[in-house]
Amino acid sequence: MPACARFRGRPPAGRAWHENVTGHGLVDSTRKQTAAAQVLAHPDAAIERIRARIGRHEYRSLTPDETAVTHAVLVPFYLLAGELHIVLTKRTELVSMQQGHIAFPGGRREPEDADLLAAALRESDEEIGLAARDVELFGRLDDFWTRGGEMFVAGFAGLIDPSASPYSWRPQAREVAEILEVPVRHFLDPRNVEVAQPRHVLGRTWPNETFVYRGHRVFGATARTLRHVLELAFGAA
Repeated sequence: MPACARFRGRPPAGRAWHENVTGHGLVDSTRKQTAAAQVLAHPDAAIERIRARIGRHEYRSLTPDETAVTHAVLVPFYLLAGELHIVLTKRTELVSMQQGHIAFPGGRREPEDADLLAAALRESDEEIGLAARDVELFGRLDDFWTRGGEMFVAGFAGLIDPSASPYSWRPQAREVAEILEVPVRHFLDPRNVEVAQPRHVLGRTWPNETFVYRGHRVFGATARTLRHVLELAFGAA
């Protein structure tokens, strides 16, 4: 697979996914889970579907000032043992904020980063040893917020080269306590999701969910981004 393709951001258009959520999360979760399971049963077709859907998504920014988006993350899809997964990390207690939280690889944009995508790829390499050349970029996701709306984050989704699976992770000891390889089907199962009342931040309504996996709890900005990705990949076209 060639080095990660560059992605030119597009201006936001239309209604954002998070403006249509309800306090009950996805409507008819069981039906959607069944439909998604049928897609996931054929990994190559599932990857092509996700590639196409995210590729044509017109991301929505939280601010017209791109410099105000100070952080970037990568949502890595990962084919492992014939099943599609999503990779997350558990942060250590040594980092400066969000100690012990579950997160996507990523971090602050540094002056040497050409753009937000470069920041996400560099941080992914530094945190878990995921080389940019092993990532096929699908596209940019909607921006999201953390710290009560004080910090704006850009998200990108891509696929780790299937020929590199199982991947030789190299977690950065000070930042990453554990790397989680979670089957996508797990996140689509409503039994693994706790739903609370939506949050109203920055003039919008956002889902307020916690995904549970083997004792780990995925909440906050990571959960909102995860829900966004699942909706893009498996929601109504």
